[in-house]
Amino acid sequence: MSPAPALPLDTLAAQLTALGLDHAASALPELVETAARERLDPSAFLHRILTRQLERKDERRITTMLTLSGLPSGKTLEDFEWGFQPKADRRQLEALATCSFLREKQNVLFLGPPGVGKSHLACGLGVKAIKNGFSVMHTVLDDLLHALKADAAIPPARLKAKRYLNSALLLIDEVGFRPLDRIEANLFFRLVSARYERGSIIVTTNKHVRDWPEVFAGDEILTTAILDRLLHHVHIVHIDGRSYRLRELDQLLRPAAPPSTQGDPTPTKSKKTGA
Repeated sequence: MSPAPALPLDTLAAQLTALGLDHAASALPELVETAARERLDPSAFLHRILTRQLERKDERRITTMLTLSGLPSGKTLEDFEWGFQPKADRRQLEALATCSFLREKQNVLFLGPPGVGKSHLACGLGVKAIKNGFSVMHTVLDDLLHALKADAAIPPARLKAKRYLNSALLLIDEVGFRPLDRIEANLFFRLVSARYERGSIIVTTNKHVRDWPEVFAGDEILTTAILDRLLHHVHIVHIDGRSYRLRELDQLLRPAAPPSTQGDPTPTKSKKTGA
């Protein structure tokens, strides 16, 4: 019995496209050539086609989720200047990058002075979370408080649709740059309570936790209630060191080196001519 004639690649590509496998369809000529060269059996060839499509689907998912997350571009763990900030515990960050803290609904608190890379590392963990299939929302505290105030009158049951509640990871930047009033502090407590053991929070702050009462309306009881929930399951990342931004400023303010005169011809005096 003679083998069935091979179908034209255009026909196969059209069928793949009709099934929604557009990336596999565009890569079909390359995949067929590879299969012939490596003498793949049919199941291995099919695996290559499906793998190519799944990779493309995951790339699109990551791109979409990064856009929706609000994470700033270019802040990944791979781009962090570990050499400039040697006090940052790289092994601790690499352990957090496995996203086990997200699976356990744990929190992460970044402590340190301004400019040492807290936000960069926190956002890097956010990128890792998205690549591992978790939803992420990034916000600075002032923007978050604006949303919380707008939603203050909404019943808790209806708040579940809000991204600051239903995202697997909520990343809150710039806690401690200004004191909160009592209404803001209570709204923050409401948020932390709603997410407690339901979703992870990453906080970056320039204030040590012992100084948090002055951030949260000077209310030690409310601050204790916030910290009790936030720090119950937490990984604390301390970063001390030089500021990236001040380093760049130092470079800008450093006086330029005088031009070298080595090898310049010796200037000659001009001769005066008589009248």
